[in-house]
Amino acid sequence: MGNRLQGKAAVVTGGGRGIGREVALALAAEGAKVVVNGVTKKPEEGHQLPPAEETAADIKKAGGTAIANFENAGDFAAAERLIKACVDTFGKIDILVNSQGVLRDKMLHNMLEQDWDEVINVHLKGTFNTCRHALPYMRNQKWGRIINPSSAAWLGFAPGQANYAAAKGAITSLSRVIAMENGRMGITCNCLVPMAATRMTMNDAVKANFQRQYEEGKITKQVLEDRLAMPGPEFTAPIVVYLCTDAAANINFLSFRAAGGTVGIYSANELVKTIHKDHRKGEKWTIEELEELVPKFLLVNWVNPAPPAPPEAPKK
Repeated sequence: MGNRLQGKAAVVTGGGRGIGREVALALAAEGAKVVVNGVTKKPEEGHQLPPAEETAADIKKAGGTAIANFENAGDFAAAERLIKACVDTFGKIDILVNSQGVLRDKMLHNMLEQDWDEVINVHLKGTFNTCRHALPYMRNQKWGRIINPSSAAWLGFAPGQANYAAAKGAITSLSRVIAMENGRMGITCNCLVPMAATRMTMNDAVKANFQRQYEEGKITKQVLEDRLAMPGPEFTAPIVVYLCTDAAANINFLSFRAAGGTVGIYSANELVKTIHKDHRKGEKWTIEELEELVPKFLLVNWVNPAPPAPPEAPKK
């Protein structure tokens, strides 16, 4: 066991399986006391304990300290009880890692309202709820670490995942605001953008969707092979633990990629090209001018990632 997080108390949502489990184990291995949160209250087939309890038990077996918690982070009052369970049990909350997740993949024109609402509630509202209730404690003690779950889907290249991409984009923006509002209070907030094979990201339905995207020409064979050979969630935990330590006290506002042996950061979206008229003099762009100048100056080297299909040849 290490001691980088000795004396710290952490909440990890979605801690029963996948990335959340690996993060919970890794935080505890560095000395943190962990509340392992998960909503599944029954043991899965072949297991004796519910997932959250199993992770907590494994932490204890390794010499760490942990409790299981079954509150639903997507419910505002339940999220408050979750954070309070950490404070009541361990005296405070220092670290919050949101790893709860669900997928309801469908193309937008086929998506049901329930598909949208479930993904937004679990990911976005759940992240808001836990952050909202943890921040007053962190601000009072002038120390805190928040790691929120984003995804490369946030970039928009995710056919069939409009709900998921929208949630992750919103979480990224939310996390940046949290970072700006609380950085001076000794609190950092960063995003984790993982690529890891879990039951949510690599089940039969997901694999079938990847195959369908390849057959429809939406992804290349190399992309398909990379996705099917996705590394395990254990590779995502080290960067999360690092961001929770004192060594990362000045690292804030960023989105970190963790994929196998790769760790990186995404750039913040910035305005990169402009064309100008002096609106103070009443100058206004004409459509004709934009037709000429937008492609000439703003769209240089830009390639449409989803171009329209070529017109069908006339039938003879």
